[in-house]
Amino acid sequence: MTMGRAMKNVKLRWVGGLLMVGLFLAGCGISDDAGRPLTTLSPKGKQARQIQDLVRPVFIVAGIVFVLVEGAVVFLIIRYRRRKSDEDGVDEPVQLHGNSPLEWGWTIAPAILLALLAVGNVQTIWALERDQVEAKTEVQVIGQQWWWEFRYDFDGDKKVDLITANQLVIPVGMDIRTRIRSNDVIHSFWIPALNGKKDAVPGRIHSWSLSADKPGIYEGQCTEFCGLSHGYMRMQVKALSAADFKVWKDNQLKGSVQPEPGSEAAAGQTIFQQKCMTCHQINGYDDQGAALDTNQPNPDYRGARHPLVSGNAPNLTHLMSRERFSGNMFDLYVSDEDASAARPAGVPNRGNLGNWLRNPGLMKPMAGDQNRGMPNLNLPEDEIRKLVAYLTLLN
Repeated sequence: MTMGRAMKNVKLRWVGGLLMVGLFLAGCGISDDAGRPLTTLSPKGKQARQIQDLVRPVFIVAGIVFVLVEGAVVFLIIRYRRRKSDEDGVDEPVQLHGNSPLEWGWTIAPAILLALLAVGNVQTIWALERDQVEAKTEVQVIGQQWWWEFRYDFDGDKKVDLITANQLVIPVGMDIRTRIRSNDVIHSFWIPALNGKKDAVPGRIHSWSLSADKPGIYEGQCTEFCGLSHGYMRMQVKALSAADFKVWKDNQLKGSVQPEPGSEAAAGQTIFQQKCMTCHQINGYDDQGAALDTNQPNPDYRGARHPLVSGNAPNLTHLMSRERFSGNMFDLYVSDEDASAARPAGVPNRGNLGNWLRNPGLMKPMAGDQNRGMPNLNLPEDEIRKLVAYLTLLN
């Protein structure tokens, strides 16, 4: 090999190495932009910071150990590599096998290091447990195939005051205790900006707390494989100021918006009561569409005609007070990216709702023919139009 070719190979190796390091550092970058909604490196709440305060020193220690060990390995490889001039049995390095002081040393040192790290780990676990005990507000979180349900008890009387879906709304700066369970298979609730993961397991209830430092929307994702639409089972936490949270709460406790008699939305309400209320609940009505004398949600809303295996479908009383639907996948309002002159940003996204009613299985993998997920009701276009008119009133 010529000297020039050898130098070229060395340069290529350096360039390749630098590119790999650059890609690695770019992937590890901490950013608050919307392109990294699931980053664990940018805590936005007390519990997430407690975890971050533990993770940081652990990674620093692990990094130091990595550099020392790998540096020693590289040094030994270079320093004691076999050369052409070496002869077996001549000037070989001293063998350390059986050197008790050294073996005890590299056994005890890692044990002490791990014990010290364990102290911080246990302290963090205890701190997270205290947050759950001290929280004043409790919300039931129920994993469904493939969406999340939230049940609020505002006054502590152990009765459900509000049932909503996909988006958990909380006041800023307040610890919220959640009681997480599943209605079908194992799911896992994860809002990385606010806390770690907590499994939702059938037949068990897991406590978990979270809080947010400032108003905003914090994204999450189910992290336990739970079937066809596992990758499409997202969730949000929306943090509001105390005043805004009160406004939201007062609105949620009201009955559903009633359409104008004779309007297209009124016709849609009739269709909804006939074809949709076997699964979906609207507060103030039973599963036959008959009016009740209360606007309080029924946590056991099933009825004799409920076809779903799970027995649950999202409560739609205030559907349009959320940002998305169907496992938090599809926008309920036209986004800035999809806006046009005909469809300005912020207006109801009738296209998404219409497509969902037209063929839900095309938008999200489900087993509707097996009563798991939204079935295709094969609705005619005029009924779809009327249903969308009604649904977009439910604010």
